[in-house]
Amino acid sequence: MTQPLASLRQSLACAYPAAASETIALGAQSLDRRLGGGILRAALHEAYAETAADAPAATGFALALARRAMAGGGKPLLWARQEALTSESGAPYPPGLADIGLDPAAVAFIRVRDAKEALQAGAEAGRCATVGATLIELFGEARAYDLTASRRLALAAAAAGAPIFVSRVGASPAPSAASSRWLVRAAPSRALAANAPGSAAFTIFLLRQRGGAAGQEQHEWRVEWNRDRGAFEDRTFDTSSLSGPVASLPVGGTPGEGAPQRAGRKFG
Repeated sequence: MTQPLASLRQSLACAYPAAASETIALGAQSLDRRLGGGILRAALHEAYAETAADAPAATGFALALARRAMAGGGKPLLWARQEALTSESGAPYPPGLADIGLDPAAVAFIRVRDAKEALQAGAEAGRCATVGATLIELFGEARAYDLTASRRLALAAAAAGAPIFVSRVGASPAPSAASSRWLVRAAPSRALAANAPGSAAFTIFLLRQRGGAAGQEQHEWRVEWNRDRGAFEDRTFDTSSLSGPVASLPVGGTPGEGAPQRAGRKFG
């Protein structure tokens, strides 16, 4: 559902449990091995898209991570998004959210004007134990998202024991308090029966892992999202089986239309 920022403060009943130190496994064995079991639950994580064309892939990756974090918890996802991203990559699409395994009714979607409002909404929601995960989408360099702002988000995630994901489009990676940082690109999917578009596929690069070796060198994986398992899977592709450069995307449609159109298989 979509709600204004003002009503968010009234609808969230906040509680502050002790920070959870557990990890969230992604499901792909080689990836989880490299991560030491997974990403930290009570932490801030970043997903970068170099261009607007890869923005849906970065958002889809972050939404899949949120799905992993929220599995069985019964808590909602708070999604704060800058308005500019709708014109760049389309609007969220409820059937697509269901395709990733998220109940659209359990997603509180907030559309805001700028990065400052997105960060404010995300920080307020991220501090609440009633929220299962928080996603903040930012467009461009977003100077409001500096080291101080990222530290606030990291502290909020630690206090509530739930992850905060920041998806950044058209921005360069910069120092932050993020526990992990990923560069995400759309990847060709494996064709299904009758040459139908396959599952969502991503090429991901681990740019940083707090306490890990990432940053000195990039670590790259090709993964697919298995909706039925609610997990990522390692994929070594046979090029003859690829369905083409049609990535499964997390948003879709033309801004202003009542019923967004789908191209291929999308998350939203």
